[in-house]
Amino acid sequence: MPAREDMKNLTLRIDRTLADQARAVAEITGSTVSDVIRNALAEHVERRRKDPEFQMLLRRNLERHQELLNMLADS
Repeated sequence: MPAREDMKNLTLRIDRTLADQARAVAEITGSTVSDVIRNALAEHVERRRKDPEFQMLLRRNLERHQELLNMLADS
């Protein structure tokens, strides 16, 4: 786990059923709900990074942002 100063607090709203399920997973595995959510989010991000469609969307987004930055720099 990253050092405390490298951590960011977030507020997360999820439905009661999902919260109960996360709590159950944490209890069964001997971890915390925060750990369960952190791990799930890390796995999701990693799947997206490996997803060709996501990578295509990412490249388009980067290109568009670069165009906007260039427009601002040229002003």
